[in-house]
Amino acid sequence: MDLDLMEKIRGLLVSQRLGVLATNQGGQPYTSLVAFAFSKDLRRLFFATTRATRKFANLQAEPRVSLLIDNRSHRSDDFREAIAVTALGCAQEVSDFERQAVLGLYLDRHAGLREFVMAPTCALLQIEVTSYSLVSRFQNVVEILFKP
Repeated sequence: MDLDLMEKIRGLLVSQRLGVLATNQGGQPYTSLVAFAFSKDLRRLFFATTRATRKFANLQAEPRVSLLIDNRSHRSDDFREAIAVTALGCAQEVSDFERQAVLGLYLDRHAGLREFVMAPTCALLQIEVTSYSLVSRFQNVVEILFKP
């Protein structure tokens, strides 16, 4: 495992609070902005959504997802300076056994979402990351694959 690369990914995840989640809606990509948190080893990413959302229905039908996180500033130097990471994996609801620990991790990062995430209609989900692709300098791509 490339530790320098993992630290770059960790740095990006620490610096950003939102990502773009891509799910599958009947064969078409469907994207949603989500507030995320992550496990210490970067193998799991967490987000919350109401069970009545389209994204939740999409995840029930097809759990494979991608989550894009980037640090763009919407300026022309983004082509040289911005970095983006795409996490691929499968999403599922956090187990009852782990819910309290994950909830604490999530709320440490997104305290303003406490009322939302504590609602009985809200699902706390985790992505089991199978790979990360890090893009820098517009077209330099490096991939990390996790063994199952």
